[in-house]
Amino acid sequence: MKRATAKKAAASKAASTAEKTGTAVKKATAKKATAQKAVGRKATAEKAAPVKAIASKATIAVQDAVPSKTVAPKPPRNESRTALVRRARRIDRELAEVYPYAHPELDFENPFQLIVATVLSAQTTDLRVNQTTPTLFARYPTPEDLAAANPEEVEGILRPTGFFRAKTKSVIGISKALVEQFGGEVPDRLDDLVKLPGVGRKTAFVVLGNAFGRPGITVDTHFQRLVRRWKWTEETDPDKIEAAVGALFPKSDWTMLSHHVIFHGRRICHARKPACGACPIAPLCPAYGEGETDPEKAKKLLKYEKGGFPGQRIKPPQAYLDAGGIPAPPLGAG
Repeated sequence: MKRATAKKAAASKAASTAEKTGTAVKKATAKKATAQKAVGRKATAEKAAPVKAIASKATIAVQDAVPSKTVAPKPPRNESRTALVRRARRIDRELAEVYPYAHPELDFENPFQLIVATVLSAQTTDLRVNQTTPTLFARYPTPEDLAAANPEEVEGILRPTGFFRAKTKSVIGISKALVEQFGGEVPDRLDDLVKLPGVGRKTAFVVLGNAFGRPGITVDTHFQRLVRRWKWTEETDPDKIEAAVGALFPKSDWTMLSHHVIFHGRRICHARKPACGACPIAPLCPAYGEGETDPEKAKKLLKYEKGGFPGQRIKPPQAYLDAGGIPAPPLGAG
């Protein structure tokens, strides 16, 4: 009887000891985990600090200064669809603040002038086209006039734009089609516009969005380059790029989105050497670092129109002025 009681007491004591030991181990493990989380939070905060600093500076990069020389965070490789949409729309909002005056940089007074100018802008700059079209439209103000024009005379006017023979054939062909098929009026439907000789979806959307107020995405070389750098899409075909990017934004945003992206591509995010150190969306760009990241060196890469930007009612942002505060030469990139 005494031996049974002793064994029972010993077993009870052992169980109690094991329970206390297990509790101690659990507490130690929990304490260690808490400490690790604290270290992780501290590391995350330290890592995020320069990112927040860049974000606040980059927002006013084109207005006052350039962002600090810190590598921007790259979106995760497996970025979710929701995260991509949010990042893409935030980039557009940032660009809208930087380029509130964004617009088509071709001069035009009516849909006919816009469609002709857009065709002429291929392989040349908008500035060159704007220097050429006043003479063209003064001589041939309507589709009827241009349709009946002497090709050699038109070639002489269009020579400065390059590929002048092909362009002459296109604008005269467009004019004849407008006269014969649409009563001399530029149609306001995509299906009709792309039937015109030399008119593709890009030209059609330029006309629809800016002459008729109908939303469209203009996938030119600048647009293609930037949306791929931003990882909005991996597509290379313009039609597929248009579809992929269009799915990220409300249809009502398409036209201005195109202007924002193209403005940015012409002024900051250049093909050969982007001015990363002067880019207002550096914290959101997966390609940050492909170009010049030093703020002062990047500042010298910026391009803009003489005297500011067309349609701009305020002074050019300080970041677009040279070291002496004097506007640089006219924009030279198409």
